[in-house]
Amino acid sequence: MNVVRNYQKELDKILTGLENGEPPKLFLHSCCAPCSSYVLEYLRQYFKITVFYYNPNISMEQEYRKRVEEQKRLISAYNENLDKEISDGRETTGYLIDIVEGDYEPEYFYQIAKGLEQCPEGGERCFACYELRLKKTAEAAAKSGFDYFATTLTISPLKNAVKLNEIGEQLANEYNICWLPSDFKKRNGYKRSIELSQEYGLYRQDYCGCIYSKMERESVKKDRE
Repeated sequence: MNVVRNYQKELDKILTGLENGEPPKLFLHSCCAPCSSYVLEYLRQYFKITVFYYNPNISMEQEYRKRVEEQKRLISAYNENLDKEISDGRETTGYLIDIVEGDYEPEYFYQIAKGLEQCPEGGERCFACYELRLKKTAEAAAKSGFDYFATTLTISPLKNAVKLNEIGEQLANEYNICWLPSDFKKRNGYKRSIELSQEYGLYRQDYCGCIYSKMERESVKKDRE
């Protein structure tokens, strides 16, 4: 009998245990600014977060640069808001957020996608892409002495949260670092990310970033015309 896990409740339990201690360090893989908006708002109350922007799946370099700059702009805005809270003597809403930009390595994505080019979005190609990005995240987090690693990918209704958590847990064992379970779309997380994207004027894309996703989206649009 397969047990359906509630990753949000598992996360709740972890966060409850953090409320009265020194905030741990979280290495958070981010796919884009819009998806990270709610996750950062939520988790910076509990963790000292370093965002890891590593997305070799983004096929066009111009698109990659646009997305990474939006990520940096959002983090700067969050940190500026926190600085204002401190200077005004108000109760703060969390900790400052750092960012590390990984290397742009689209060739690695094409290597793992070989033979899976025709898979529909959400299938085996995506699973291989999850693993590519999370493995790099776990490796860097363990090397730099972080307490946890996680990803913003589970906020998307188009991403498989069960598979992401399975991969995260496997890598946690491999690299001896704690995985932070999540299903960030729960409790209106995805809805909140849309609200924050509008509030900060974030660039929102309609495909994950890879050429195969882009082609699939364009095909769907054409069929609707």
